[in-house]
Amino acid sequence: MAIFEAIHLHKRFGDQVVLEDISLDFEQGMLSGIMGPNGAGKSTCFNVLTGHYKPDGGQVLFEGRDITGLPPRTIAGLGISRSFQIMNLFDEFSAIENILIALPGTRARGFNPTHDIVGDGAQMDRAAEVLAQVGLAGREWEEAGNLPYGERRALEIGVALASEPRLLFLDEPTQGLGADGTARLAALIEKLKESYTIVIIEHDMKFLFSLADRISVIHWGQVIAEGSPDELRANKWVQASNLGGLQ
Repeated sequence: MAIFEAIHLHKRFGDQVVLEDISLDFEQGMLSGIMGPNGAGKSTCFNVLTGHYKPDGGQVLFEGRDITGLPPRTIAGLGISRSFQIMNLFDEFSAIENILIALPGTRARGFNPTHDIVGDGAQMDRAAEVLAQVGLAGREWEEAGNLPYGERRALEIGVALASEPRLLFLDEPTQGLGADGTARLAALIEKLKESYTIVIIEHDMKFLFSLADRISVIHWGQVIAEGSPDELRANKWVQASNLGGLQ
């Protein structure tokens, strides 16, 4: 059953049509991927899906509810969380404080949370659990800005998980990672697949094909193919779009 649907989305910037009649759906309990060459429209699509851009036409549905054009904060409150291609962390705060800020219990108290909540044992325990979930046990009090790049990526995913999402969007999670970091991230996401419905936009074809249950290929602002990794390798439209040359 689809937990999230995009129906006939259109988006343009001035005279440039970036998305033209995009339709997508993401199934509960699956890891779905979006890929395409640079300039294909996939980043714009991702931002429309998560409320950062308002579409010029079409609908976005989450659990059957129309969320088209709602602001990102409202969408996040419904149970959709996302990471960003450019990391969005509080570098001067510790790893655990970054998680604490994102916990629902902290959000309910309003922003400026850490001084009030560091002494809250239940919240601290929950934040520590999230850090352990993304492989950062023992790094709780390390300043985010001092963590190695791969651990910062893991922390950002932890921040996204702290809100207890029903749907997790990851935007180019391998950006800036070397081979070892990418392998560690793949192992982390493979584990997260057991508990979360995930959508990844990704330029690394090998990484995405190793993890995704289903992938949508966007080119020329349209979905040119959808299917499992094996189905896409055999798809003539994907081959014609030079899938093997995607980076």
